[in-house]
Amino acid sequence: MVKYNGDNTAYVLKYRLPTDQIMKDKTTGPLQDAQEAIRYVRRNAAKWNINKNKIGIIGFSAGGHLASTLATHYNEKVYQSTDTANARPNFSLLIYPVISMNSEITHLGSQTNLLGSQSSASSIEKFSNELQVTSETPEAFLVHASDDTVVSAKNSIVYYEALIKHKVPVELHLYEKGGHGFGLGKEHSSKYWTTDCQNWLKEHKYVD
Repeated sequence: MVKYNGDNTAYVLKYRLPTDQIMKDKTTGPLQDAQEAIRYVRRNAAKWNINKNKIGIIGFSAGGHLASTLATHYNEKVYQSTDTANARPNFSLLIYPVISMNSEITHLGSQTNLLGSQSSASSIEKFSNELQVTSETPEAFLVHASDDTVVSAKNSIVYYEALIKHKVPVELHLYEKGGHGFGLGKEHSSKYWTTDCQNWLKEHKYVD
């Protein structure tokens, strides 16, 4: 747990990566951890003096796929929860994310790790999160670089288009340069994404 700017708090989730060694179904472990993380924070919101209606998730690259999976599969029953705490994040911040399992635009390593080398059409569809968006999907802020050769910017674009289609508030920043994994330290226009993100959070009343 990290506190900053007074009332704003960040939590880091160390989740189980999909692996056949410890999981019967690799697709459920990470989602179980993400759902429980939101529930855990929400059920302790009063004790920790945070607003239970301002809980979001941020994910980078493959972590962006888990974040968007939570945003679109938060109601899926993948484990027996101890209470009725809601697993739906109020918003998602998706930074050069893997979104789709569609072989034409996905990151193939992520697809193989999650779905296996012989993934079925149904599992590809289920975890192509742009296809799972509804009007109840949390609002989102997306960042990608147009010259990303690891995870195509088309991932962010198809999710943006799906949110627009369902009238979910969304903001997408496509920077000319930055490649993949630019985080906080690269030059070019992509280095400004943190300021853009902060402005979005302020605009949507998630931070002061």
